[in-house]
Amino acid sequence: MAAAVEGPELEAAAAAGDASEDADAESRARPFLGGNRLSLDLYPGGCQRLLHLCVQQPLQLLQVEFLRLSTHEDPQLLEATLAQLPQSLSCLRSLVLKGGQHRDTLGACLRGALTTLPAGLSGLAHLAHLDLSFNSLETLPACVLRMRDLGALLLSHNCLSELPEALGALPALTFLAVTHNRLQTLPPALGALSTLQRLDLSQNLLDTLPPEIGGLGSLLELNLASNRLQSLPASLAGLRSLRLLVLHSNLLASVPAGLARLPLLTRLDLRDNQLRDLPPELLDAPFVRLQGNPLGEASPDVPSSPVAALIPEMPRLFLTSDLDSFPVTPRGCSVTLACGVRLQFPAGATATPITIRYRLLLPEPGLVPLGPHDALLSHVLELQPHGVAFQQDVGLWLLFTPPRARRCREVVVRTRNDNSWGDLETHLEEEAPQRLWAHCQAPHFSWFLVVSRPVSNACLVPPEGTLLCSSGHPGVKVIFPPGATEEPRRVSMQVVRMAGRELQALLGEPEAAVSPLLCLSQSGPPSFLRPVTVQLPLPSGITGLSLDRSRLHLLYWAPPAVTWDDITAQVVLELTHLYARFQVTHFSWYWLWYTTKNCVGGLARKAWERLRLHRVNLIALQRRRDPEQVLLQCLPRNKVDAALRRLLERYRGPEPSDTVEMFEGEEFFAAFERGIDVDADRPDCVEGRICFVFYSHLKNVKEVYVTTTLDREAQAVRGQVSFYRGTVPVQVPEEAEAARQRKGADALWMATLPIKLPRLRSSEEPRRRAGLSLAPLNLGDAETGFLTQSNLLSVAGRLGPDWPTVALHLGVSYRELQRIRHEFRDDLDGQIRHMLFSWAERQAGQPGAVGLLVQALEQSDRQDVAEEVRAVLELGCRKYQDGIRRTGLAPKDPALPGSSAPQPPEPAQA
Repeated sequence: MAAAVEGPELEAAAAAGDASEDADAESRARPFLGGNRLSLDLYPGGCQRLLHLCVQQPLQLLQVEFLRLSTHEDPQLLEATLAQLPQSLSCLRSLVLKGGQHRDTLGACLRGALTTLPAGLSGLAHLAHLDLSFNSLETLPACVLRMRDLGALLLSHNCLSELPEALGALPALTFLAVTHNRLQTLPPALGALSTLQRLDLSQNLLDTLPPEIGGLGSLLELNLASNRLQSLPASLAGLRSLRLLVLHSNLLASVPAGLARLPLLTRLDLRDNQLRDLPPELLDAPFVRLQGNPLGEASPDVPSSPVAALIPEMPRLFLTSDLDSFPVTPRGCSVTLACGVRLQFPAGATATPITIRYRLLLPEPGLVPLGPHDALLSHVLELQPHGVAFQQDVGLWLLFTPPRARRCREVVVRTRNDNSWGDLETHLEEEAPQRLWAHCQAPHFSWFLVVSRPVSNACLVPPEGTLLCSSGHPGVKVIFPPGATEEPRRVSMQVVRMAGRELQALLGEPEAAVSPLLCLSQSGPPSFLRPVTVQLPLPSGITGLSLDRSRLHLLYWAPPAVTWDDITAQVVLELTHLYARFQVTHFSWYWLWYTTKNCVGGLARKAWERLRLHRVNLIALQRRRDPEQVLLQCLPRNKVDAALRRLLERYRGPEPSDTVEMFEGEEFFAAFERGIDVDADRPDCVEGRICFVFYSHLKNVKEVYVTTTLDREAQAVRGQVSFYRGTVPVQVPEEAEAARQRKGADALWMATLPIKLPRLRSSEEPRRRAGLSLAPLNLGDAETGFLTQSNLLSVAGRLGPDWPTVALHLGVSYRELQRIRHEFRDDLDGQIRHMLFSWAERQAGQPGAVGLLVQALEQSDRQDVAEEVRAVLELGCRKYQDGIRRTGLAPKDPALPGSSAPQPPEPAQA
């Protein structure tokens, strides 16, 4: 390592970067100085900028405590720059020297050039945080071991094969991360880190742990996932402060019994190991995760019987995106689907081998049954054959993102059985803070989806009578007297709250208040033999001693009626200090209102709709490098800013629309106008109108390609896209007619956003459809769908500069890639077309070619094109199936489940 660069050598090193810019170097670098932070990792030439600052020595530089610098630099320049830090940034507390900002052709993060550190960095007396991730370190630099105040050390994604013994002498270290390295052993001195609280050693090659690790008395979190551990030292039971222990994806056959006695342990992750037995205390503990272990099975080394010795371990299947079926035998199996679904078939679930098929369907109103206050959290999973009966229930795990509002709500898996939908008993398992598994036992195969609903309480009412209480609202009760029913019947209740300020704003009345909204339903006969007593809390802020009874209204609604009925005069309201009781013989919806208004039925309908409405914004953005690619999205208002920050790196466009209100599952469509049209045959497109369905917890996003019949060589085309409520009408209105509709009292129009296609220069004139002489080509087959020459031309026109990455994922050799680049060196479109069509010609007649293309597009981060290909295939399959049904060559497919939700209860009678 060279000595520190000083005096003239420092100026020479700085001038070597760009001598012509010395005069304004400080002004160029200062925009990256913000208070006590200096960020130089996101722009090229960070080392040169820092060296210039060191030469200029501005006063602000002496105040810098946080420095970020990319290590994708010339190694000698990087070395000279780091050598200056102790003198120029003596107050530095946090130093981030990371690689990973650049990616290779396959999208993987590249490591930085850093292989060691200057010895002088140990002079950073105040340094408490050091991040050296995504570099090429093979040994830990010696200067790090002399940083006595270091509290956090991040070494992930390097090439470390061992850690030095001296690491245990860092007295202030509280966080150590060495993930994704090549560690095979750990130094015993690691146990001397008495202040260490978080230790992450996942994704290494560890097969054993030193017993001294039990000396980490302050350790709160320990992550050893994805190593080769076969056993654990008993000293782990001495980690009395441990709260989180992650050991998944190892080779563990057992764990120390003492882990069950750790007093603060709240999560123990033992998934995907070889555990066949566990201490009873761990086996029944709710914080232990054990999926993917052969628990209860006999060890292969010591079989419990000669027959058991012949039974192989349950197979594990991991399906890729191009597979839509898998076999299940009486041995059972564990299956992970590419769409984020897991299935567990226990041994003996089926008596004979069976082939399971699956599809992940986009949600649409005809397929998704939602109650008035339900929210969809997942796509629709279809498992076939439908209705097949298993001898043991099959475990099903569906991945979803949890909703923000979870108070008094629950998540369930909804499925279709025969001709009705029902909810399965569901347990939630956390994978990450924003990713949960919904786990249920599937008694049959059909359609499955994850739904958030108000907490539902249910019971079986016997002839002797019973009491049903709400778990979320203890004041809500239903009392069934003896003799209310002759046969046991099942009843359920759901309770929904409404914020008082929303009601007061709606009514313009500061003293208005409502009770929780109660929905009651039942099975069996519509009426009870004896009146049932219902108890509701009085509206918030109202007591039975002070209320004005003339302002108290009991409202009732029986679907499919439009309005709520005021039944106060038809029932006897018994009031206590906190509650109101009344009797009914039918079940439906009930609501107590306290207001000076007289006619409250219509107001109740508006308030009920307000409970179900979501405030959303609509966006329309164009890809920066391909303005013909338009992203349309409907987002809840609270998610707009975060989504735009993520998208505006690749897209540009107008500000989002004004806020509009939409119901869960509401249909709407986008219409391109003023010379802009959709440039693809899509199954969700009707005469240039793109169909949408709004689901508040799904993405509601589509990317479409647009074109124009106007002359773009003369001038840019300034069009627009408008959003309208409802389905696309049978007679699609012209733009003038649509404009008139916007002015009506009940206008369906929601927003209009501009779309601009820039003027084409003569060199950019589209040639991909003109003058082509290509052999006719159909890629695929009739049942899975064809991609024609026209479809492939459309794909080729969308790839742009991403085509080499797609080519490599398709299996095109690098040598052929270079040959195509040379042969068509002045014609990007020619390069893309030649690559794609020459590959397609080689695949002619080969099964799975279309799936390979879709997979290559996804791996190349071109999900937009992959979805377009899927849409074309789906449309082709539909036309093929319709064709063979019309000619009588095949029976009609079973219909998809209907859109009707469970039938609402009949109207109540006082």
